[in-house]
Amino acid sequence: MSIAGLGVAEIVELALLLIAVGALSGFLAGIFGIGGGAILVPVFYECFRLAGVPLEVRMPLCIGTSLAIIIPTSISSFRAHYARGAVDMEILKRWWLPVVIGVIAGSVTARYAPERLFKIVFVCVAWSAATRLLLAREHWKFGEVVPTGPLMRLYGFFIGLLSTLMGVGGGLFANLLMTFYGRPIHQAVATSSALAVLISIPGAIGYVYAGWPAAAHFPNVAALQLPFAIGYVSLIGALLVMPTSLLTAPLGVKAAHALSKRRLEIAFGCYLFIVGGRFVVSLLSGQ
Repeated sequence: MSIAGLGVAEIVELALLLIAVGALSGFLAGIFGIGGGAILVPVFYECFRLAGVPLEVRMPLCIGTSLAIIIPTSISSFRAHYARGAVDMEILKRWWLPVVIGVIAGSVTARYAPERLFKIVFVCVAWSAATRLLLAREHWKFGEVVPTGPLMRLYGFFIGLLSTLMGVGGGLFANLLMTFYGRPIHQAVATSSALAVLISIPGAIGYVYAGWPAAAHFPNVAALQLPFAIGYVSLIGALLVMPTSLLTAPLGVKAAHALSKRRLEIAFGCYLFIVGGRFVVSLLSGQ
């Protein structure tokens, strides 16, 4: 018996891998406020490659599935941070509308964009963020006070747009922006967990919409139809990853508040550099 061209042993191996990835992504969602997407997208890419998903739709399928999984994980992470009083609700009030508008723009882009665009965005943002975190200096700041006018709304729009094209919960961008304006990394992580809720729900819905034409174009690919996916959201991937990610998200929150500011920045930066490197290899090799 085989499914999507895979034997039973291969299916079991993929399932165990996805369950383990769920546990790790949930922990990272709590510790970094990133929703787990920055680890889910690279791992899903390998899983869907093994399952025979066409290159043209592989990356958006990874991103859409990641956004769907981030929904419960980000809610769990946000509730844990909020209970500690670490979320900056004023920033959240300024950002929520432009973030959602950015998510909608990203979802529309995903419907028509070439596959390479998603990888390029992922690498550029991940490595830029890693550089900032690893080489951070206290004087690297945009200002001492977070802006309140049009610039803040513009930030929110691009957080929503780029997060949707990367399949992340917005933590990469919100963490950097808030620390550039002198906010503590722990507060930035906590606020990012709230943004992940705003990004993941409309983002996942948008990728369902974006993926319908692709599902019709590749009718023989099991990963894009019936029990496996709705549009660019793989149901089997989401169902296997969600439970363990929910269990480990609160553990990540505890670890984040136990780490020093600099250790948290270094850990986050190293992680982003590694996952960005995977897609540089993919861009160069065409796989």
